[in-house]
Amino acid sequence: MALLEDFVVAEVSGSARLFGGMETLHRLIEAGAEELGARVAWAPTGTSALALVRHASSNGPCDGFQHPLAKMLDPLPLEVLTAVGLHKPTLARVGCRTLGDVRNLPRGGLGRRFDKGLLLALDQAYGLRPEVYEWLTVPESFHARLELMSRVETAPALLFGARRLLVQMAGWLAARRMGATAFTLRWCHDVMRSKDAGTGGELTVRTARPTQNVEHFARLLAEHLAKVQLAAPAGDIELLATEVLPIVEESRSLIPETLRKSGSTDLALERIQARLGDTSVRRPVLAADHRLEWMQSWQCEAPRKMAASLYELPLPSWVLDEPLRLIERDNRPYYQGPLQLLLGPDRIEGGWWHRSTDGADAEPLNVQRDYWLALSPHAGVLWVFQQRLARDQTAWFLHGHFA
Repeated sequence: MALLEDFVVAEVSGSARLFGGMETLHRLIEAGAEELGARVAWAPTGTSALALVRHASSNGPCDGFQHPLAKMLDPLPLEVLTAVGLHKPTLARVGCRTLGDVRNLPRGGLGRRFDKGLLLALDQAYGLRPEVYEWLTVPESFHARLELMSRVETAPALLFGARRLLVQMAGWLAARRMGATAFTLRWCHDVMRSKDAGTGGELTVRTARPTQNVEHFARLLAEHLAKVQLAAPAGDIELLATEVLPIVEESRSLIPETLRKSGSTDLALERIQARLGDTSVRRPVLAADHRLEWMQSWQCEAPRKMAASLYELPLPSWVLDEPLRLIERDNRPYYQGPLQLLLGPDRIEGGWWHRSTDGADAEPLNVQRDYWLALSPHAGVLWVFQQRLARDQTAWFLHGHFA
């Protein structure tokens, strides 16, 4: 694939078998081009395809394989090939109006009176010389702009133009093998705006996990735009991929894939967050802290990387808000019967830097505990600890239950 002027030239015959044949591949490319508002032409050479797509009067695909290539190119005007169109005034004075007229002129005279690019472009278009292009390189960042066909006065109406930019961003992500976790849509107000309206506005949409799904991007953007009121009509929009991460690609199976409940749950939570606000959905996040009370917190944004557990023993499914002090009989803790200590101890000491408040009456939150996995005759498996108190005294506490 190569970039030629403002067009993209791709040689696809080698990939036809992977898509089930050339006809299927044609349909896929034409559908993608239609969504982008681009035109497509098929031809034996890249230069001839460029000439045909420039001359096409409709948005439909132009097939350069219907007739011999010379019969397709000879009637075309000179400007369909840039190297020939540069000499249009001179060629018109000798009666040349089409590419076929130029080809009928003596090659020796053309070579002496014009630059080498004219004959080279003609020969490449007609398949007489090989074509050499520079490979298309994908930029490091994505930033696309679109001028709207008319002024847009409501924010939800921006989605029609923004979807075209989302399709471009999805293609860029696929080429980079990345997934977007945040993208920003900006709009510029029309020049006839009021002075206090400003030059434009923007909004950022975030996702829980890296994705390339255009439909998902569009749904989230629609939810956010529904809550935006434009200060003035917008004439231009631009889209930026602000946060991207590598995406793990999965091979498709020959067996029909089952529905992924976790994926649908993430999509539902993202839509709820888009409708009700960023603080409406909270997620549990593990922190690098030895103390069980401070190991987990609830945050509005999804964690990018979960911290590993610092405990050697299994952690309980349910943690009490406040540890419950247990009674002791014969130096043995009781909770609905005598407890049998299964695993432990796992000693935890820390928190000397942590204070309950910032005021003068702040209390230290330091802990000195020996955790055990204990078995109760009636309550099942428990998470208990023995805490050291003043003057070498100890006490037993219940801190969690296992499901």
